[in-house]
Amino acid sequence: MTKRLNDSSIIYSSIVDELLASPQFGERLASYWLDLVRYADTVGYHGDQDHPITPYRDWVIKSFNDNLPFDRFTAAQIAGDLLPESTVNDKIASGYNRLLQTSHEGGVQQKEYLAKYSADRVRNVSNVWLGGTMGCSECHDHKYDPFTQRDFYGMAAFFADIDDSQTFRGSNTLPTTREPEMEVVSPLGVSEKLTRTMITGRVKPRNIRVLSRGDWMDDSGEIVMPSTPSFLQPITKNGRATRLDLADWLTNPRNPLTARVFVNRLWYLFFGNGLYRSLDDNGSQGEWPEYPDLLDWISVELIESGWNIKYIVRLIVTSHTYRQSSNVNMDQIERDPTNRLLARQGRFRFSAETIRDNALSIGGLINSKMGGDVVRPYQPVGYYAPLNFPKRTYLSDNNENQYRRGVYIHWQRQFLHPMFRAFDAPTREECTAMRTVSNTPIAALTLMNDPSYVEAAKGFAVRILYEGGDTQSERLIWAWQTALNRSPEKEELSVMLEFAENIIKNYKNDTKSAAELLNVGISKLPENISMPDAAGWTNVALALLNLSEVITRN
Repeated sequence: MTKRLNDSSIIYSSIVDELLASPQFGERLASYWLDLVRYADTVGYHGDQDHPITPYRDWVIKSFNDNLPFDRFTAAQIAGDLLPESTVNDKIASGYNRLLQTSHEGGVQQKEYLAKYSADRVRNVSNVWLGGTMGCSECHDHKYDPFTQRDFYGMAAFFADIDDSQTFRGSNTLPTTREPEMEVVSPLGVSEKLTRTMITGRVKPRNIRVLSRGDWMDDSGEIVMPSTPSFLQPITKNGRATRLDLADWLTNPRNPLTARVFVNRLWYLFFGNGLYRSLDDNGSQGEWPEYPDLLDWISVELIESGWNIKYIVRLIVTSHTYRQSSNVNMDQIERDPTNRLLARQGRFRFSAETIRDNALSIGGLINSKMGGDVVRPYQPVGYYAPLNFPKRTYLSDNNENQYRRGVYIHWQRQFLHPMFRAFDAPTREECTAMRTVSNTPIAALTLMNDPSYVEAAKGFAVRILYEGGDTQSERLIWAWQTALNRSPEKEELSVMLEFAENIIKNYKNDTKSAAELLNVGISKLPENISMPDAAGWTNVALALLNLSEVITRN
């Protein structure tokens, strides 16, 4: 890619078009969207049991790749089952309504959890599409923004037709081991075939009341009909408004929020910060846009293009602002330390999924298969020990699924994969518009020791020996160019040459340690590569994969 970008005969925009047409475009945008809508593979509450809804994830990926207009993208998720001539894919998209945390506990208070589910949906819709903190008005009028408590429950009423009745799923949740009881319990507690998650089952809309102080036991509040926030343009319709009316209202060109919120988040993905930096709060406690005219212009472009997502992405990444270098000098740091003037490109760490995907790609292991069931990478034994109802054992994949992209990894809300947790992936219990970025020893230790990264380094070592040239210097230069898109500095090359020679020599005298290192993971070492060479170059590769440059968007 670097060679192509430096070739004046190749037009930059043609490379952009190739990347927009790549299947990985949809996977990358989907990863962010799944953060927003709090997609996970488990229920969240109580025993955090599995909650299979992978067809929704695959629909999101396909929608971004197919460039489904954002207004249609919105309508399908909020009300796919209500669309005229609704298709199977529309109903799958309406699985959005099932992404909230739920409980499969047999003894839950039905009324309490109906209130929890209603509140969860209001928080998510208002944050994903309006960038608002409407959840703050569940118990009282918002303290800072014009959302009222009645607005909150009016929004909840749109979702009152969704069947949230609790059905005890019976998955070994009864804590007994005595044989006489087990004879009775076992047939009831173990389902032969767990059904997939119901997408959107409709019932007659139940009454939604304004809950005084958010108390689900208080029935004294007034019954409200579906309605939008009172300070915004209302829905004009005879009769009861539906989720489809809500979706149409959200993407109505007269809605002042939806386009701005979505554009701001796209900008964040490509620059590391939004045009206003409070991605999850554009109210009075949020931050005013740095360039309001620019935000407005791009938002109008989105609407007038027919809500064309790829058009806006292309508009951003072909701009002069995007194509700037992220290199910074002291004068820029002193005058504009946080880059609010956009005088340079942003430099920020990759997401947890991208760090892993990048390592597997460099190691020649990445599996680009799309869609299907979740994948389970290596995970420490006993990590799920605290999970109960039922107890469960984690079985990592022992085939090519091990190397699939991070967007497909099993997302356990209560016990997120430690590899992802180390790099600040969210549990997805709530909408996450901007991931936190920490810098801890745990992250460094994960890069050094997690089997996925060690195996990626082993694969990279094989590539270095096969493709890197005949001399140690040639191999190091090739490795640098492959992992970092640049050649090593003279001092870097000298240090790594010495390291490579010493580590290979050590492994020649300690073949047991070499074998232990090379036995990590399920991939096999080619027979024509000596064990000391492979182990030595695996350490070199691991050192390179641990460099800040490799896990950072420069």
